[in-house]
Amino acid sequence: MKEWPDNIVIFDGVCNLCTWSVSFVIRHDKRARFRFASIQSEAGQQLCQRFGIKPGQFDTILLIQHDGVCSGSDAALAIATTFGGPWRLLVLVRLVPRQVRDWAYSVVARYRYRWFGRQTTCMVPSDEIRHRFIE
Repeated sequence: MKEWPDNIVIFDGVCNLCTWSVSFVIRHDKRARFRFASIQSEAGQQLCQRFGIKPGQFDTILLIQHDGVCSGSDAALAIATTFGGPWRLLVLVRLVPRQVRDWAYSVVARYRYRWFGRQTTCMVPSDEIRHRFIE
């Protein structure tokens, strides 16, 4: 079984909102804790298979940590609260019931292509950040 690094973010590589979100994480993740793989990549496909996620039904962000996976609002909050500073206050959003958070997340996920658009190919990371991506 392949050994994977910790803190892998799986995202939709053709979704404009998703690629913007990855760029946002890269800018704010000063300690470079997170690595990234698009769902369209071989690594993304293998990781989804490992955790029993059907790539054809992928409409969320995944965070893989310590051989576990979280998705949706839980993943977004887990990522953002590591940035430090005022971002840590997002932990308060966890007071909102998960069902409500995930409903709001699912609405955005369902309409993300319509509202934010999509590309015909996955984002290509620049040379400066390529080492943060798993292929």
